[in-house]
Amino acid sequence: MTTDVLSRNNVRILGNETGPVVIFGHGFGCDQAMWRRIVPQFTDEYRVVVFDHVGSGESDKSAYTPAKYSSLDGYVSDLLDICRELDLQDATFVGHSVSAMMAVIAAASAPQHFSNMVLLASSPSYMDHPLDGYTGGFTPADIDDLLTSLDTNYIVWATEMAPVIMGNPEKPELQDELAGSFCQLDPAIARDFARVSFRSDVRALLPEVKVPTLILQCSDDLLAPTHIGTYTQERIPGSTLVQLKATGHLPHVSAPIETAEAILSYLARVPAA
Repeated sequence: MTTDVLSRNNVRILGNETGPVVIFGHGFGCDQAMWRRIVPQFTDEYRVVVFDHVGSGESDKSAYTPAKYSSLDGYVSDLLDICRELDLQDATFVGHSVSAMMAVIAAASAPQHFSNMVLLASSPSYMDHPLDGYTGGFTPADIDDLLTSLDTNYIVWATEMAPVIMGNPEKPELQDELAGSFCQLDPAIARDFARVSFRSDVRALLPEVKVPTLILQCSDDLLAPTHIGTYTQERIPGSTLVQLKATGHLPHVSAPIETAEAILSYLARVPAA
């Protein structure tokens, strides 16, 4: 099972073998390489675990089945498999974007594996829910249009959306990097993962997260506006909200020093066991 689980998700373990564990989970269209700018700031003190969601990066693509990965539960199952396989009891999980949604589910369902959660550029639902006054930033029609555009021509969608999602127009090389990462994803898997990402709603689980949680919100993020950080912080008991100066949706890429320092500062105050 060890070989199956670790190879399926291309798990790599770096850094201090005896240190507290930090797991990094990437967002849609990315892979573990997106963490490379901040991982070196953790490896002296922490045992760092990075992995690829099935269908992304160097994961085992043959393990991908639409039935399993039609909801976030399939991805959460993989995360918990990794935790069990590595016998992790007190890990810090840093989840970016849709991986932060997975973090909420994992913390609510299997808190024994985690000492801390870090929700980076997160949103519990990207879609507006006017009946209960929630503004996620996108109407159902917006989401439908986005997914239709993705279905029509994924490469064009990736090229056009990468600059919007990355932000930071003064750094076009970062926009190109994200576009390249998007384009490495199989279009069929990308369509499935996008639907899961943009249509999921974990708001009801926020009060069930009892693990100490840091919410890192960017200052100008199309996918996760600043009010979302406040909404999340108000509903996760005892959570901490930090507003980054970083803009765009990938602060670990565009502002790695600030992002790493915010996480390390939090862990220094609320250390992993």
